[in-house]
Amino acid sequence: MRNHEVTTVQELLDENGELREPGWSRRMVQQYHRSQVKAPGFRIKEWDYYLVLNQEFAAAFTISDDGYIGLQSVSILNFKEGWEHTNTVLNPFPMGRMKLPESSVKGHAAYKDKNLQIYFLVKKGNRRLVCKWKNFYQGKTFQCDITLEQPEMDTMVIATPWKKKHAFYYNQKINCMPASGTMTFDGKTYTFSPQTDYGTLDWGRGVWTYDNMWYWGSANATVNGKPFGFNIGYGFGDTSAATENILFYDGVGHKLDDVTFHIPEDDYLAPWTFTSSDGRFEMDFKPVLDRAAKTSAVLIVTDQHQVFGHLSGRAVLDDGTVLELKDVMCFAEQVHNRY
Repeated sequence: MRNHEVTTVQELLDENGELREPGWSRRMVQQYHRSQVKAPGFRIKEWDYYLVLNQEFAAAFTISDDGYIGLQSVSILNFKEGWEHTNTVLNPFPMGRMKLPESSVKGHAAYKDKNLQIYFLVKKGNRRLVCKWKNFYQGKTFQCDITLEQPEMDTMVIATPWKKKHAFYYNQKINCMPASGTMTFDGKTYTFSPQTDYGTLDWGRGVWTYDNMWYWGSANATVNGKPFGFNIGYGFGDTSAATENILFYDGVGHKLDDVTFHIPEDDYLAPWTFTSSDGRFEMDFKPVLDRAAKTSAVLIVTDQHQVFGHLSGRAVLDDGTVLELKDVMCFAEQVHNRY
């Protein structure tokens, strides 16, 4: 059955290191344990990624342990002025030594060196993102203290296999977390307001195949006075059990089938469209900023385009209610990784 919903609390992996029940769920009902993974440590990928976004600016934070490389990253984006800056620290062969939590529900993630201190602090009902990066860019320091409120609400959890033995992708997207707090850079303070601004968590654990192209898009907004968000994407593994496409409205998830990204060839800043197989997500996307990154270092090759812009169109809830979106700031990305 397509879009199979997993509702049973159980271990994520069986005794052979394979997914017990591929599908999606509204909560993290399947339990991940690194010790049950049968693949070599250098193939295990674990990451926490937060994006805090409003109409004028955004920040993104990554703490990750990807087996033979760790990647710690911070981005600040200014849509009004049309610039972004990303700084990254690479760590050779962390191989689980970063001890990232085995659940998104509890446990902190942290990284610290002589220039960078970054902490993701998880408490019941909220998440706090604290960061200080000396000499972040042109000798200037980046600093932030942001709190994301997390009320009781549906999320998007997916357990996806690959055809390759022991390969799997276990991921949770949490949308619609009201954001408060500040970040400072280059003499300017950016303030997030929980009345209008939201954060998203991308929490992932798994064993990937070497070469992958994926598409992902997400947004949060207040629509008709209530929190609205969506998660769309494809390209990872065997999605015959379920997609990760979903709408969120007033804390409830409304599952979608397939969504397709229509990206102009060789011009990521030209207008895009999104279409859906069930007709419930039909959007126009006008980009304003492309956060592009390209790396080629023998075995590790990445080509990433995370494009931010304004989304307009219609989203249809399970009961047929049509929500009209107008110029909602969101992002959509195309990423090709070999690592």
